[in-house]
Amino acid sequence: MAPVIEVRTCRTIAGEREALIEALTSRALPAHRDIGIKTLGPFLSQDDAITFVWLRAFPNAESRERMKEAFYGGDLWLNELEPAVMPLIAHYESVLVEDTMGLWETWPDQSYDER
Repeated sequence: MAPVIEVRTCRTIAGEREALIEALTSRALPAHRDIGIKTLGPFLSQDDAITFVWLRAFPNAESRERMKEAFYGGDLWLNELEPAVMPLIAHYESVLVEDTMGLWETWPDQSYDER
């Protein structure tokens, strides 16, 4: 099975992009990394002040389901992040793509506490 990458687009409530990005980079994305999910971003939209994109990579589609359950079923998401960040989001979507370029093996190590 090939690695897969989620391309995640998030549109925030006006004026809330920085607050959401702070919550993601300080809490959610490091937790993803601890589970084994590789992340990259956020990448800020040049078209508006409410949109950003970030990437999540998984070893394969099967592991993606287990890893997502580990995150979204965990205490950090359920009791802390979900109630704090979901009100900041106007819309989000993701597209799952196959890693046809071998990015999983060369994924940059991004430390969010060094941003």
